[in-house]
Amino acid sequence: MLKKLSVKQQLENLIQQPVDHTYLLAVSGGADSMVLAHQFYDSGFMFQIAHVNYKLRGDDSQSDQKVVQDFCEKNHIKFHLYEVSDKDQRPQNSIQLWARELRYHFFKQIQQKENLEFLVTAHHLNDQLETFIINLSKASGINGLSGIPSSDHNILRPLLNFTKEEIYTFAKENNIEYREDLSNKKSDYLRNKIRNEIVPKLLETNDHFLDNFKRSSFYLNQTKDFVQTQIQEIENRLTIFNPSHKILSKGKLELESDFVKFEILKKYGFNREGEIAKIFKAENGKSFFSKEYHLIVNYDELVITEKKEHRNRESDFAIEDKILIENFDFSENQISINLENSIGDIEEINKTFEWGFDAGKLHFPLRLRRHRDGDEFYPSGFNGKKKVSKFFRDEKISILARQKIWILSDHENSVLGIIPFRQDKRYIRDEKTKNILKIFN
Repeated sequence: MLKKLSVKQQLENLIQQPVDHTYLLAVSGGADSMVLAHQFYDSGFMFQIAHVNYKLRGDDSQSDQKVVQDFCEKNHIKFHLYEVSDKDQRPQNSIQLWARELRYHFFKQIQQKENLEFLVTAHHLNDQLETFIINLSKASGINGLSGIPSSDHNILRPLLNFTKEEIYTFAKENNIEYREDLSNKKSDYLRNKIRNEIVPKLLETNDHFLDNFKRSSFYLNQTKDFVQTQIQEIENRLTIFNPSHKILSKGKLELESDFVKFEILKKYGFNREGEIAKIFKAENGKSFFSKEYHLIVNYDELVITEKKEHRNRESDFAIEDKILIENFDFSENQISINLENSIGDIEEINKTFEWGFDAGKLHFPLRLRRHRDGDEFYPSGFNGKKKVSKFFRDEKISILARQKIWILSDHENSVLGIIPFRQDKRYIRDEKTKNILKIFN
């Protein structure tokens, strides 16, 4: 006798007090999603239903919609429908990817509008096995082999522990109406080919194949959690800087195994074939882009910043010059300026400083500005002149940090100091100085 299929019990394993939450169910009309809908209704949960009619199968697509819509009308459940039209521009290739992106965008809109906490899908154990095989063929690492998560970013999948056979049997025993998508019988897509040709042969090898796979999947997920904890500890050791963007030690990461490199950089979207090797061979200043991140090779550093953040920072870097002091009152022996009152905390640099200038050698007004090409100065403690760009390189200041550093300059645009690192020795106060300008933080 088939064990009772209980979505309520599975939800209790995923979230606390499931009856207190609200849900949006993605219902296609197939056996799995219709069983899901009946279980939610019987459990008394607060939920609504969404259905996408892709109009790819003519009358069959309309019949799928009708099954779902009739269930909602009969049980007074709010129904949301998206009907694909010509404006949606179906691609010639990657129909499945296009369909997935379209429906999840639709679901997210409903959740926001209706204030529904969780999206619930009807993925089951057979889907999990298919995903495992697909990811195995892609060398996707332990995350891919761990398969579909039962809970992920407010998406719940309470049927993952049940086989397709169990779901069909439950539907039959409880007289649940559903629609069979006959297009799934065609092996024209990779998943369908795996479903129709590979999985049946695997199931023939062992009567307990799916049960064993479920246990293996459980162990893989535990292994994944353990490995990710270790990977995070390694990444933390390699992280040089992290408040506003990530800077990793390139040299230290290069000494780690290929697996560790892959797992760390994959988090930022850098996992295309051969890409990681190119990153470590790249010359200084080379940029790499993933969907969400921008990576810059900066000598022995890998500087990683979010793309949106990077674009925002570009506008931040274009800040106009700030007047620090218009003129000096030479009736005063000393004037002190606390830079925290002018520019706040000195971004990115955890370092205090105090500079004393001979005011008689300065050309007012004094300004704070960003670095410009051709800037040079005579750094205190060094012999001779040095370009500011070379000073940055010698001090191993990251490319992003350089763009946020303030330069103190005079009316003639001469560099008086690089805050907070070094002032120009030509203007430093000495024993003969009568009027002192003190700048500190």
